[in-house]
Amino acid sequence: MDRLVNTVRPYAWGSTTAIPELLGTEPTGEPQAELWMGAHPGAPSRLDRGSGLVPLNDVIDADPPAELGKAAIDRFGPRLPFLFKILAAGAPLSLQVHPDLAQAKAGFEDEEARGIPIDAPHRNYKDANHKPEMLCALVPFDGLCGFRKPSEAADLLEGLGVDGLKPYVDILRAQPEGEALREVLAAVLTADRDAIAETVTEATEAAERLSEEGGRFADAYAAYAKAAHSFPGDPGVIAAMLLNYVRLQPGEALYLGAGVPHAYLGGLGVELMANSDNVLRCGLTPKHVDVPELLRIVRFEPSEPAVLRPEASEDGEEVYDTPIDEFRLSRYVLAPGGAPRTLDDRTPQILLCTAGTVHLNSKDGSELDLARGESAYVPAGEQVEASGDGTLFRATVVA
Repeated sequence: MDRLVNTVRPYAWGSTTAIPELLGTEPTGEPQAELWMGAHPGAPSRLDRGSGLVPLNDVIDADPPAELGKAAIDRFGPRLPFLFKILAAGAPLSLQVHPDLAQAKAGFEDEEARGIPIDAPHRNYKDANHKPEMLCALVPFDGLCGFRKPSEAADLLEGLGVDGLKPYVDILRAQPEGEALREVLAAVLTADRDAIAETVTEATEAAERLSEEGGRFADAYAAYAKAAHSFPGDPGVIAAMLLNYVRLQPGEALYLGAGVPHAYLGGLGVELMANSDNVLRCGLTPKHVDVPELLRIVRFEPSEPAVLRPEASEDGEEVYDTPIDEFRLSRYVLAPGGAPRTLDDRTPQILLCTAGTVHLNSKDGSELDLARGESAYVPAGEQVEASGDGTLFRATVVA
């Protein structure tokens, strides 16, 4: 096993304090949005096996069977199929959706055939993979996830008392659910920019006022108003009002499958995803929004946010159950004097300490202590025991 040296990504929406506080380092004054743990070529973790720091993707490429094991290679090929992150949102992220595997493959091949540069701002598909993901809160975490029922969305919009929203309310009440959601989202994203900006401003002011008055949608109105202040006049603010607002408590998680519109609004959490960078944006962003392609990918199905809580097994591992094999998230809550927990060694894994101190002991005799925010890579076939006084998250695959 190897301690990882990880890269922090300074995206503009990042918190200036949350990741430094977790790591016990001084804030730089700049946003620190994501700490990446994995073998993604954009910012691979590094480790030292005696000859200096080497990127994890190079270590894996040099000997995939030794690092990943036969079972993982047979399922996912000679690569680490997941990316693990600490995510610190100080401002809302873009409202977005991810394609399924077939859509990603077709979209990538089409844009390649048309010669669109991979780094072009209007490119939708950076790779041929899907991007299911999971966010597990370390502190109370606010987000938007999935469509509200159209009747409920109509009540919420109508409650704002803004004339410019009345046509959307009428559609949501009159059309079948899927058609209503599609028609309203398309209308919002293709509306005249000046006209929709005025409606967004009026809706923001009303949402702020109503959030302070309390009532059925008070928390949601507050969340939408916060998003609007980060992106004044953005039609994505109205699109966001079609989605469920959810607040995760520490230890709770959201799984986000293909076609489900979502946005993270604020908080600190661990995020685990398939190793992809395919995002189609719906709003709350200055970046490219491809409305026709977006409408093809989005699943216009109302749904309640499926908040996940870990299920404990007999060996002390608490597993977040998801319908995906490229990644598997679990945690161990360790107490002083407790029996060491033996971790399954059949697949490669990344271990992250988020509280206290965790001691790792390998069957080959090596030992490693992880403090808050520190992580380790364990190749397939290396059995490790975990003990100490802290919380250990484990990212691996199902194989």
